[in-house]
Amino acid sequence: MSQALSIALGKDGLINQDDTAILFYDLSFLSDRITDLINLFPADTLHAVAVKANPLTGILLLLKDKEVGLEVASLPELYLAEKLGFPHGRIVFDSPSKTKAEIEYALKLGAYINADSFDELDRIAAVLKTIKSNSRMGVRVNPQVGAGSIRATSVAGEVSKFGIPMDDNIARLEAYYLKYEWLKGIHVHIGSQGCPVPLIVEGIKKVLNFAKGVNERHGKKIDVFDLGGGLAVSYHQGEAPVSMKEYREALRENFPALFSGEFKLITEFGRYIHANAGWAASKVEYVKREKTQNIIMTHLGADLLLRKCYNPGDWHHNITVADKNGRLKTGSDKNKYMVAGPLCFAGDIIAANLELPVVEEGDYILVHDTGAYTLSMWSRYNSRQIPKVIGYTSDDSYEIIKERETLNDLFEFWS
Repeated sequence: MSQALSIALGKDGLINQDDTAILFYDLSFLSDRITDLINLFPADTLHAVAVKANPLTGILLLLKDKEVGLEVASLPELYLAEKLGFPHGRIVFDSPSKTKAEIEYALKLGAYINADSFDELDRIAAVLKTIKSNSRMGVRVNPQVGAGSIRATSVAGEVSKFGIPMDDNIARLEAYYLKYEWLKGIHVHIGSQGCPVPLIVEGIKKVLNFAKGVNERHGKKIDVFDLGGGLAVSYHQGEAPVSMKEYREALRENFPALFSGEFKLITEFGRYIHANAGWAASKVEYVKREKTQNIIMTHLGADLLLRKCYNPGDWHHNITVADKNGRLKTGSDKNKYMVAGPLCFAGDIIAANLELPVVEEGDYILVHDTGAYTLSMWSRYNSRQIPKVIGYTSDDSYEIIKERETLNDLFEFWS
């Protein structure tokens, strides 16, 4: 990171005085992640990367070039996919609150649709009576196998806002596959980050057993299996996460039917693709030196790291320090440090009680692993400007993916 920052600072016109914070994406890392995913699953698998993790169009176009698809969870995300030219067969539309107009839009486009309830299935049926569509359809079920360690990102407890709960609806679910000939898919997602692989496997097992049972009793009614996403990534240095290869092997060992051609697979990874590809650099504006700890005032806080600041117990980002030229600083100050953001509330704290080198005005705080669920959750509190976004590759090629938001951009947003 420090090397990339140093190179970027040395390039004429890439970073200027107004760029008090910059977001970086390692495009080579991102490309390798996608290639690895494609190579590990059957060739006809649709890998629909979750737009909500990172909606930057420059990044989405890279995904398009790699010939993967997009998982969209709103009409605007669906529009992004359409506008960027993603083939309709590579767009998966998930949302628990699709309006009739949104369903019609998706059906006319030909996107794959995962319904979230029996009522939505009936709504789709009503729309299909009025238009022709090439869309394929599935339904999301909640296997009710329990929550992971982060409650806010777990969606397979006994009660969830997502999907049809399985335990009390087995017979009705089966009846709907017989009722609607166009209903060919099934979708399961346990949650993300904090949901261990055994829990994900347990949920898939429950839903796959149901799908195979329906097919055994009635012929091939279900031929698409959407695995969702949810594979956790590491935000801690030295902590090795489960690799995609290990996850694939767990699936293949437990569920050979998923790799036999009986089902077309869909995946919806987001965090796994994006999180470790991104990081942020924020210039140190002031250092308040107190008796017990020093407070670093930076230009990024809960505007970018919303979950970290509001729920620090569940979310972590490693912090390192570089000097004004991007070179890593070493050593350890006698006082510990708090890293504070620029927003006007007391909880705008990125980290506290950190042992860091001596930090000075003009240095850079480097925040690790900010590639997913950060910029997409940007807070408008205090009308902060979205920072410049820079992408770079392993051959030291740099490009501006998104310019820093201007003051007039902010005015237009609120007008």
